[in-house]
Amino acid sequence: MRMNILRVGEGSLIRALRPEDRAVASLFPIYSIDGETAGLLPERDCGEEDSMATGTEVGEEKVRFQEGAELEASDDTAHKISHDPWYQVAFVLTTGVNSAYVLGYSGSIMVYLGWIAGTTGLILAAAISLHANILLAHIHEVGGKRRIRYRDLAGYIYGRKMYSLTWGLQYVNLFMINTGFIILAGQALKAMYVLYGGDNALKLPYCIAIAGFVCALFAFGIPHLSALRIWLGISTFLSLIYIVVAFVLSLRDGISTPPRDYNIPGSHVNKIFTTIGSVASLVFAYNTGMLPEIQATIKPPVIKNMEKALWFQFTVGVLPLFAVTFMGYWAYGSSTSTYLLNSVGGPAWVKAMANVAAFLQTVIALHIFASPMYEYLDTKYGRGKGSAFSFHNISFRVLVRGGYLTINTFVAALLPFLGDFMSLTGALSVFPLTFVLANHMYLTVKKNKLSAFRKVWHWLNVVGFSCLAVAAAVAAIRLIIVDSKAYHLFADL
Repeated sequence: MRMNILRVGEGSLIRALRPEDRAVASLFPIYSIDGETAGLLPERDCGEEDSMATGTEVGEEKVRFQEGAELEASDDTAHKISHDPWYQVAFVLTTGVNSAYVLGYSGSIMVYLGWIAGTTGLILAAAISLHANILLAHIHEVGGKRRIRYRDLAGYIYGRKMYSLTWGLQYVNLFMINTGFIILAGQALKAMYVLYGGDNALKLPYCIAIAGFVCALFAFGIPHLSALRIWLGISTFLSLIYIVVAFVLSLRDGISTPPRDYNIPGSHVNKIFTTIGSVASLVFAYNTGMLPEIQATIKPPVIKNMEKALWFQFTVGVLPLFAVTFMGYWAYGSSTSTYLLNSVGGPAWVKAMANVAAFLQTVIALHIFASPMYEYLDTKYGRGKGSAFSFHNISFRVLVRGGYLTINTFVAALLPFLGDFMSLTGALSVFPLTFVLANHMYLTVKKNKLSAFRKVWHWLNVVGFSCLAVAAAVAAIRLIIVDSKAYHLFADL
């Protein structure tokens, strides 16, 4: 008996035994995605009629791949894939871009870069981020399958070790982003309390605990990313509330106050390091670090539809971010707060409304960035029978997601000055995931189809962003050391 080997994605070996797959099984090798293990399938004995059918089946497989028809996912998942129209995915991306983090860009980017470098940097970072994300979108389908997770894509291209490293980088990045969201939600609650309370009895750690509890309640009721649906519209409405309020009140303050100081603060050495840190914030503003997971939810044709969603994000979707960032810096100059609603004047009820909107939008945005971890836990441990709202599935979400968010909330309350550590995390994970890996994976997959100029361009991106990641990491470590005197656990900032 002759033995033949078929290359398939991890978890697909059993499916390769189906009758319709035997034709392909007789031609190719079977490897797991780590490229280290192989299995052998016996070639069935067949007569002339069977041989003719086999040849036809193989031809149909080739045509199907060439025409870009819907492909199987690289592995099984408990969440929905190929389910959402492109505009729903566009709103997922836009929700992430216009989260409450935008209220900090005036103080964390523009203050340290100034008008010329800050404006140029925001526009250039948007263009570079669009380019990197489109590269990732174009290699979502490789090896005849959809790579529905970032780690699946890296594992298929590089092997098992890179699969684990990518998952580790992505997990740390998303954990820190989610912890930052809980801190933001806590700050919004604290700001609202200060407007009306005034006795300072409600400390920031208590506000963070409340925020974490609300985020957990939301996570229990939304089983997967595609289920957000109407919540994405609500998120957009909430974003517009706090962005419009911050914009209008900043404009009002800017008109009525004397000329502002736009000089970049700090000594010459400090300016160098804060500039590098601000450059890291520029790319953080636009990127999720989980594009393959978001693209997994989109309906075929997945590459064309994902391009539509990305173009929406980087044209219409970034306009609110630009508006509130530039207006905040224009109104308050180098004294702009890292949470813009703390700088604006105006009626207390208007500012309270904006803070409530920021709090609620943050709850929704966190769910997006937590979804890769939820998908992993649900797929590996939580498969229950029945609907997503059966007793078993709800109980599992309460236990596992509740535990995950409890850890997030505890870290947020323990280290509410997490911004310094997030700069380090961004340097060590956002740059590698979004720019270094995206360019190198595209170069690896498409190398035989790229011109010499394109190859040089992608290598320049790989080397340039690797150097920038190292510089940003050094700047972040220095910032942590300099600011360490002011740190204390469970601080009421």
